[in-house]
Amino acid sequence: MILAPNMRVNKITDITIDMLKENNIQAMILDVDNTIINLDKEPLEGIKEWIDKMKDSGIKFCIASNSIKKEKIEKVAEMLQIPYVHFSIKPTKIGLKRAKNILGVQNNENIAEVGDQLFTDVLGTNRMKMFSILTEPLCEEKLKINNLKRKLEKKVLKKVSSHNITKEEN
Repeated sequence: MILAPNMRVNKITDITIDMLKENNIQAMILDVDNTIINLDKEPLEGIKEWIDKMKDSGIKFCIASNSIKKEKIEKVAEMLQIPYVHFSIKPTKIGLKRAKNILGVQNNENIAEVGDQLFTDVLGTNRMKMFSILTEPLCEEKLKINNLKRKLEKKVLKKVSSHNITKEEN
């Protein structure tokens, strides 16, 4: 299913080298808002150390954020010392293709994209035939429209999860 993530984790730092190796992942594209930083722009605890550990294991990184605030994304990218694409317009393929080119990885199947949103991150990643990893959002949304979207995401995820269980049982 196009909305089914390949993997779900609580937070990005729960992803291990072994998880990536098991899925032949060589590079990761990262979302920023509510994945790496919360809505107050505070980074997830331990994110820099996690990135450095992953880099030491040979994993390449690039940020792809839908944010139009270049300075914000640039600041996060500088903190983590990784390249970035801002205003990536997920779920379209535009920004993800740019990130893939930056990473220099030939096969889409060897790239994971990590984000907190089903209708942008997972959908865009699955359209690119990359490995989608869905995280829980770091904090609750402040806008009513975003809270509504989160409720819809939860309903879809329940359906997707029960569909996957049924498939595996057959």
